[in-house]
Amino acid sequence: MNAPSGSTVLRNARRIVVKVGSSLVTNEGRGLDAEAIGQWSEQLAALVKDGREVIMVSSGAIAEGMKRLGWRTRPKAIHELQAAAAVGQMGLVQMYETKLRENGIGSAQVLLTHADLADRERYLNARSTLLTLLQLGVVPVINENDTVVNDEIKFGDNDTLGALVANLVEADALIILTDQKGLYTADPRKDPAAQFVHEAKAGDVALEAMAGGAGSSIGSGGMITKILAAKRAAGSGASTVIAWGREPQALIRLTRGEAIGTLLVAQTQKMQARKQWMADHLQLRGSVTVDPGAASMVQIGGKSLLPIGMTGVQGDFSRGDVIAIKDADGTEIARGLANYSSSEARLICRKVSSEFERLLGYTGESEMVHRTNLILSR
Repeated sequence: MNAPSGSTVLRNARRIVVKVGSSLVTNEGRGLDAEAIGQWSEQLAALVKDGREVIMVSSGAIAEGMKRLGWRTRPKAIHELQAAAAVGQMGLVQMYETKLRENGIGSAQVLLTHADLADRERYLNARSTLLTLLQLGVVPVINENDTVVNDEIKFGDNDTLGALVANLVEADALIILTDQKGLYTADPRKDPAAQFVHEAKAGDVALEAMAGGAGSSIGSGGMITKILAAKRAAGSGASTVIAWGREPQALIRLTRGEAIGTLLVAQTQKMQARKQWMADHLQLRGSVTVDPGAASMVQIGGKSLLPIGMTGVQGDFSRGDVIAIKDADGTEIARGLANYSSSEARLICRKVSSEFERLLGYTGESEMVHRTNLILSR
C-alpha cells in the first residue's frame, strides 16, 4: 500500500501519544523544568481544545528524585533507582497537574508496567481507563511504575512505553520529543558528513544502523530506542516523529502539517494492523455461539457482539482472552477479545445490559466483544 504523505500524517492525526525524555523534563538533571513543562502543557491543552485526544508519556521521575536526594550521578543499585523514582514521581505529577490546570485541562496520573500490557485482562482495563479519560477531555500523564518493577531501569526507556501506549489506544501518531533534532545518517557529533533524515519508512532496518547509543547521563535511552519504538508503533499503524523538544510550538506546528524532526511513516493502516495482530498472534481460549440475528449484525452490520445474541458459551476463558464467535452451525464467523469470563458470559447469555449488575454484582461493558476488538473470519 502507499504510505500517507508526510504533510498529512500529523495533520490528520486525531489521537496522539507524546513522549518526552528525562533530559528535557529535568533540564539535564538540574531539576524539573517548569517553563518547558508549562510550554508542552499549553500545547497539549490547545490540541485537546482543537478536538484531538492526547496522552503524555513523561520520563523524569528518577532524574527528579536524584536531584531531590542530592545524588549527582545515576545509581546502579535497583533499590536506589526505585527509591529515586518514588521521590521524584511526587514532583513530576504535581508539575504536570499544575501546568495543565493553568491551561484549563484536567490531568490524570497513570503508572504502567510492561506486565500490565502483556496480561490481556490488565491490558483491557488499562485501555478502557485511558479511552474514558480521553473522552472526558483529560490528558493522561503516563510513566513506568519504576518503584515496583525494574524493566525500564534495567533495559531501557520510556520510548518503548510510548510505543506500547500508542498500540494500546490505537493512536494515529507517536511524537517523541528529545534533545536531538531528529535522526542523522551517522552521529553528527563524530561525523561531519552526517546527513539529516527528514522522512523514512518506520521499520526500515537501515535506520537501526544509523542510530547510536545513549547520549545522556540522565536518561537511559538513545536514538536506537526511538527507532525501535517507531518500529513497534508502526505495527499498529501509528507513524512516529522524532523531534527536538525545545523547538518552539513543536506539537502545534507538527499537527498543522509542518515538517519538523524526522518522520517515520507506518506502512500499515491502523485497522489492518490490528486485524493482522488479532488473526495471527493470539490463541483461542473458547467460543460463544450466536443466533442468526447476532451473526448478521456482526458479519454484515459491523456491530459489536451483545450478550443477548449469544445462545451458548464453550470453553474456559478469562476477560481479555481471544474467543471465537460461531454461528448456529458451529462455523467460526469472527473472533475477538472477550469483555467477560466464560463463567460470567454464561450468566449474561441471552440477557440485556440492564440485568448485568443484578447477575454479576457490577456493571461492566454492554458488549461481549466490542467491534474494535473483533475481526471477521469469513
